[in-house]
Amino acid sequence: MLTMFHFKRINSYKLGMTLGIAGMLVLSLYEISMAANTPKRVLRGNMTEVYNVVPGDASNLFEMFKKGMWYGRARMNFFKWYWDEETKKHPINPTGFGIGGSLIYKTAPFYGISGTLGLYTSQQLGLLNSDDARYGKSGKDTFSRYKVCKSHDWGMTVLAQAYLQYHFLKTDIKSGRMIYESPFTKSNDTKMIPNTFQGVAVVSRYLPDTALNLAYFNREKLRDHTKFHDVITYNWGDSPKWYDKWNNQDDSAVHKGLSYKNLRKAGVHIHNTLFIAGVTNESIHHLRLDLWFAVVPDLFHTMLNEVNYAIPLGGGWTLTPGFRFMEQFDDGAGDIGGAALSGKLAGKRGSALGYHNADSVKARLYAGRIVLKKGAGKIHFGYTKVTDDADFISPWRGFPTGGYTRSMGTYNWLANTKSWMVEGAYDFGKAGLIKGFRAALDYTSMNYDDNKERLGSISKTDRHAIHLDAWYRLPVRQYVELKVRLKHVGATRRSDGSDPSYSDLRVELNYLF
Repeated sequence: MLTMFHFKRINSYKLGMTLGIAGMLVLSLYEISMAANTPKRVLRGNMTEVYNVVPGDASNLFEMFKKGMWYGRARMNFFKWYWDEETKKHPINPTGFGIGGSLIYKTAPFYGISGTLGLYTSQQLGLLNSDDARYGKSGKDTFSRYKVCKSHDWGMTVLAQAYLQYHFLKTDIKSGRMIYESPFTKSNDTKMIPNTFQGVAVVSRYLPDTALNLAYFNREKLRDHTKFHDVITYNWGDSPKWYDKWNNQDDSAVHKGLSYKNLRKAGVHIHNTLFIAGVTNESIHHLRLDLWFAVVPDLFHTMLNEVNYAIPLGGGWTLTPGFRFMEQFDDGAGDIGGAALSGKLAGKRGSALGYHNADSVKARLYAGRIVLKKGAGKIHFGYTKVTDDADFISPWRGFPTGGYTRSMGTYNWLANTKSWMVEGAYDFGKAGLIKGFRAALDYTSMNYDDNKERLGSISKTDRHAIHLDAWYRLPVRQYVELKVRLKHVGATRRSDGSDPSYSDLRVELNYLF
């Protein structure tokens, strides 16, 4: 199986240098890390941060800053992508490399008012060239493609978080630049700099067993951007520069038909807003209910319903079935950009390129899963299906199939696509076997619409993926963690004869202080 990852094709010089830097960083931090007790922060498996220690209340304005706390993170990410077959469309096996981290400051709350600033940076050490930027694949978020192609600047430094917060009656109001986690929006902090949003967000747990969420965002900063941009508009202005497409909303799930040019032509906003509302209720024992909405006015809105019920089986086992239903409603986006995320149906009507209604973005998704847990182990089986209508528009790093069939780089938002996944995870430290070590292995099968690929409206073909994640927290008192990710995708050849199969290697080192 390991041969599928083509490890023999790894450039030994580049990988050796990268791992050497990682080793020196670990050794240099070992002594000072032994002096710490409980880490101020830890990382979940998806690399989101959990704060164990936060500033206490301040009694005056001076204490508000005196009692404030700094949170540091030194970080290294290495990526290597291998195509099974190099073509004109993907002529190289790109590398991604970033070293940097973040420095976050939180003030102490004074009468419920506090503030947070988060500065992030990602820098290169000369391992990359211009082709790595243009064909970057998984490593592209360690740099800004736009900055590299415009000015050959491989570094990114950005104030990604800067917000004020007011806490009262189990309610938090944030205003400014922030991380916002919801079924539609994610920080997706698996590279160097998280995805963040600008606006206002409210989370209230005042009602028993209920969380209410409201958010309004007018800007977003994707992981490989240094400036905040529109939440939906693809491309920017009428500039002839080909790399300007990377200066606005350019997420992998962006709707290219909702471009600056098409929106302007239709007389619709090029500066859009995203509204999010959600309620989570757990008032019935073992039952969790979710109802969420995401709205981009005058373009589309999406509803998400989800139910999860944990069933104790005895002997420490728990079985949790979960179901998700999503529906996307068309408020004008179909007429402007068409049903396909590729943008190739913009302005078309009726049946075209494999879509029954080329001018509608109305779509539905059905998802189900079963999760079996006991102690340190978990087995997960999931299934998802997008109806044969339109593609889902979800460019905010919240994946429609997240938690069901989404694996590393494997997701489903295209019309008439079905996928299933089986995953096993085990915490060897929790089981008392290998302290600090945990691993997860999954197999995912994706069934795309062959007719749409043949007609050119999508580029993906049927595929299967094997993916392994391994985390090892070093035996030191502070938080130093190494994460390795391996993936191989075996895909059916495209209608033009090319092979989109590939392997993906990722190595990440984190030191939290």
